[in-house]
Amino acid sequence: MGRDALLDTVRSHLRADRPVLLTGPRGIGKSTVLRALGETGGPDDRVLWVAGTEGERWIPWTAAADLLRQLYPSGADDLPDGQRAAVEAILARTCSRTGRGPDPHGARLAVHTLLSRCLQERPVLLLVDDLPFLDTESADVIAYAVRRLGAAGLACACTALPGARPLPGAVEVPVPVLTSEHLGDLLAPFALPDRVANTVHADAGGNPYLALSLAAAVAERPVGDLRPVPLPPALRALIAERLEELPARAGDTLLTAALATAPTVDLLERAGHDTAERDIALAAAAGLLVHQDATIRFTPPAVAAALVHAATAGQRAASHRALATAVPQTAGRIRHRALASQDRTQGRSLAVAAQAALSNGARTLAAELFLLAADRTPAEDSDERLERCVLAAELGAAESLPEIVHRAADTVLSADALPCHRVRVRLALADLSSQALSSMDEVLAGALEDAEGDPALTARVRIRLAWSLLVAGDLPGSRSEAVLAAVLARSVADRSTEALALTVQAVVLRVTARPAEAGRTLARALAPAAPVPDGLLPLSPRFYTARFAFFDDRLAESRAQLLRMLGQVERGKGDELVLVLRSLAEVCARMGRCRDALHYAHRAGRIASECGTSPGPTWYTRAVAELAGGSLGRAVVFAERGARASEQEHDSIHLGRCLHVLGKALLWQGEPAEAVRVLERVREGERRCGPASPLVLRWHGDLAMGLARLHRTVEAAELIAETRGALSVEDRSGGAVAGQLLRAEALTAWAERAPDRATALLHSARDHFAELGQPLEEGQCLLLAGGLEHRRRRRTAALRAVEEARALFAACDARPWVEQAEHALLRCENGGGRRAPGDTAADGSTVGLAALTDAEARVAVLVGAGASNREAASRLFLSAKTVEGTLTRVYRKLGVRSRSQLCSLFARLPAPPGSLVDARGPVGGRTTPRGT
Repeated sequence: MGRDALLDTVRSHLRADRPVLLTGPRGIGKSTVLRALGETGGPDDRVLWVAGTEGERWIPWTAAADLLRQLYPSGADDLPDGQRAAVEAILARTCSRTGRGPDPHGARLAVHTLLSRCLQERPVLLLVDDLPFLDTESADVIAYAVRRLGAAGLACACTALPGARPLPGAVEVPVPVLTSEHLGDLLAPFALPDRVANTVHADAGGNPYLALSLAAAVAERPVGDLRPVPLPPALRALIAERLEELPARAGDTLLTAALATAPTVDLLERAGHDTAERDIALAAAAGLLVHQDATIRFTPPAVAAALVHAATAGQRAASHRALATAVPQTAGRIRHRALASQDRTQGRSLAVAAQAALSNGARTLAAELFLLAADRTPAEDSDERLERCVLAAELGAAESLPEIVHRAADTVLSADALPCHRVRVRLALADLSSQALSSMDEVLAGALEDAEGDPALTARVRIRLAWSLLVAGDLPGSRSEAVLAAVLARSVADRSTEALALTVQAVVLRVTARPAEAGRTLARALAPAAPVPDGLLPLSPRFYTARFAFFDDRLAESRAQLLRMLGQVERGKGDELVLVLRSLAEVCARMGRCRDALHYAHRAGRIASECGTSPGPTWYTRAVAELAGGSLGRAVVFAERGARASEQEHDSIHLGRCLHVLGKALLWQGEPAEAVRVLERVREGERRCGPASPLVLRWHGDLAMGLARLHRTVEAAELIAETRGALSVEDRSGGAVAGQLLRAEALTAWAERAPDRATALLHSARDHFAELGQPLEEGQCLLLAGGLEHRRRRRTAALRAVEEARALFAACDARPWVEQAEHALLRCENGGGRRAPGDTAADGSTVGLAALTDAEARVAVLVGAGASNREAASRLFLSAKTVEGTLTRVYRKLGVRSRSQLCSLFARLPAPPGSLVDARGPVGGRTTPRGT
């Protein structure tokens, strides 16, 4: 699963007569890769398998005996006497008579001779699992054979932990962790929600064995349970076993790392562990942690708890004292000194340290200190103790720390707590859910009951209810709750809560195409300025000021505001940081800063995965960034995943966004029928929620383009007119939406055989985007214009338009669009000699890859070259089901009935056409929907 590129690398080394050493931590899948090499080798290859075992590594000749049993049928009886004696001694035939062990030199020569005979008949692939656990005598024999016979065709691949003794002359190839996408496929039988699967991936560090073990433990958990994944007993025993195998000094180093808030090798060395780097490498090889980007993460996190539990009180105290001298923050030093002393009366001083950490932006440390302060507060100070638990829960929710939030909430809800404490921890639990607020109905209902009679608390609960309804698509209900929350907050002069309630109202007004009223409401939320509670930046008026600028195509202004916000939240790691990074990625993608968009989107995805927040929004952002500067295929995969995750969490906002990106990517991939089907889902979703602003989710122009490509020109024209009507009420200029409608109208005109009007409309759209500073949209207009001019046989004009588009895309690092432009240039330079989609040969049959869409052609190329459906799906970032459906269409269009016929036809096929801009101009032939 997800190892195609790795297998290709290994096979290339083996073909070049280089032995390969696959390295990686335990559980990473080295043995699985080795078995895959044996199963997918050449049809005539002879595969020999030898495995080392830690318990048998001291028994001489064990592995050599296994190898000889596989080779013996090749003829050991006619070996020279010395070699035959060695073989029989290894196989325990004469050892009891002579009383002597095998002759090492005779054994080396015997294995060499037997392998040479095999190689004369066919290639041999020798696979050695767990090379370091081979007995010394066997390892010497195998190394001798590989060294002597490598050039004669003996291919050899071995596995080992990192840093193990190497096979002489071998190329080391690390086995990487699985990506969240591939791990999601691996965990598909467990039917886990995507958010839970993401958490499992992060906790397992991409290690497939750990992921499978953890998935089994969480498969039966109720939906919405965000507590840390429990360790199954078998995995707990395995972790204990691996910890015992480490040297004592490494165990001490790991204990200190487990007790640190943010462990690094540098911190451990300052704490007195001079061999920290070596110890961490040993633990990583054992699969106990991941050391990446200078940070150390235990995989799973419960390893840290196991280390702490196994240590004595004295060992824990010594590690805390060492950390107290090493951590840079004053609050951190206070925390470790308190943990070292076990003084039960330090609650007040720890609470002061927590406030200091909070003022410095260290919210994770502050949450830990507040929880520790609560634990060190005397029982008679019950209210003060519970208040510190509440503060820990609120900060833990802001930083996406489920363990802290649930520990604090359990303490408060199980005690005789004040209503205000109960409400606040319930709200912290709701905030921890991110976009999955629909699963928090019971929690919010309990909070509303506890808040009864308190306007301030009720207002805070109703803000969450308003946001929950907004995410679910109930816009009128959301606005009603937000209005009520604002009235309640105003009645008690709670300016912060009122500002948040006004912001939700402004968002609803903006989404429902009332921008002037939304602007006035947001201005009321901003003046006078009020502090935003920790973790509630997504509801703050300041954030939506930047967001509204994005809606209005004031991109430079939006980016500047978001960068300032990033400076404030980048020390954290919760939803706030992810939100700002995602918004920056969207703005940069629209500005044509594709490299920045990919960077922000990848960073947001990594943090969201580690924190266990909702994956739908980050996958949407990844899709947007990939569509701008990465790959159309990856954009499709991320958009599909984002749509599925958003449906699971009943997040109508990001469901619509993901479907829009998916539809646009499919349209430019050359699948207009499927694109229209997806974009019509977006339209239907908006209709269910009521009138919506075309400036917020800009699907209208893309759907009209898809309809025009399918020659449904009347529907396209009606949609364009309807959208323009909405814009005329809301905003005369229409921003980029007006340009997108001009572009769609140009395709409609082309379909209606009005090429002059189509050309004029495309030039107007291009000028509109150039004025707005959106080079990708501008380049797409030029691409379409080039295709139109090519169809009109105006080669010079076509080349000029496409070359200008390519230059724009190249300046933006927009890789998928550069590829589109290069395909279009090839078509223009070839003078239109290729057949267009739907053209037929003399016998009436459709011929050539030109009969296929771009997506179909890519699948045909890979499958025609021998790839399996799963291999093609992995390389193209598609699902195997999508590849299967695409192949059905490929067979029909090319007139073949099987994979073998496709492979034989493949060598004679011309290169594939473009997708949206093909040899027939911007409006190609009809495309059959995917999967039929």
